Amino acid sequence: MRGLVLVFAATILWSSVGFFVRLLDLDVWTVLGWRSFFGAIGLFLIMLWQYGRGSGRAIAGLSRAGLVAIPVAALSMFAYVASLTLTDVANVMTIYATVPFVAAGIAFLWLGERPSRRVVIASALSFCGIALMAVTALGGSDMRGNALAFVMTLGFSFMLVLARREPGLPMAPVNLAGALICFFAALPLMPAAWPTPGQFLILAVFGLSTNALAYILFLTGGRHIPSGEASLITLLDVVLGPLWVFLAFGEVPSPMALVATATVLAATTWYILGLRFDRPGLAETEACRS
Repeated sequence: MRGLVLVFAATILWSSVGFFVRLLDLDVWTVLGWRSFFGAIGLFLIMLWQYGRGSGRAIAGLSRAGLVAIPVAALSMFAYVASLTLTDVANVMTIYATVPFVAAGIAFLWLGERPSRRVVIASALSFCGIALMAVTALGGSDMRGNALAFVMTLGFSFMLVLARREPGLPMAPVNLAGALICFFAALPLMPAAWPTPGQFLILAVFGLSTNALAYILFLTGGRHIPSGEASLITLLDVVLGPLWVFLAFGEVPSPMALVATATVLAATTWYILGLRFDRPGLAETEACRS
């Protein structure tokens, strides 16, 4: 029961990203930069908890795989926030839900893993839904947002496969370094006017909760429940993310977005129900998300 509660809490926090972006109503560089800054603080505290005085060695001792993962993590963080400023939250979350299938494609191309029939069928159904949503995009902003959402999905999928290939890869240092890259890249592009104290408080809660707290909640809870259950719970993100912005801001997904969401959720649920992964591995790889 404790594991279920912790994973569900992590999912609630991850699903709030779109809500925070809408609430702040700031430019993408300000949101990205300060979310990354406060997220990096939280991740550093987690590293101190995990490694103690060896935190510096954990960063300095990253393998070649870790060094490859850092810029991918940074790009994924940027694409996540930027996509939410350009298109509906429902569109972004629906595209993100295809991570298992994109990861299966990367694993096939990179590691030579042959996808199962279940993966192929679920992938085909999911991408039919995504294609329908893409061709009915209302304008250039939606198309750019959808494209960035796919970049984010591609980045997270790559990190999942990399973490499976390198099971000893520590994700906290990777996410910390990625967050710092985002902060320093966004800093010179921020407007001269700083956020208000109230906005800074929201940015701090945003970064600490969705970057750091959700990470440790999922990592802890995912070790106490089967991987399939953890994956199914995190699927709630696809429903809850659009729900929060609908309740708070009246953002209503387009009909095609709803069709795509239902299609992807059905395909992903059917796929996950047939999975038999080792429990610790999923917890580590899902924690790639920031």
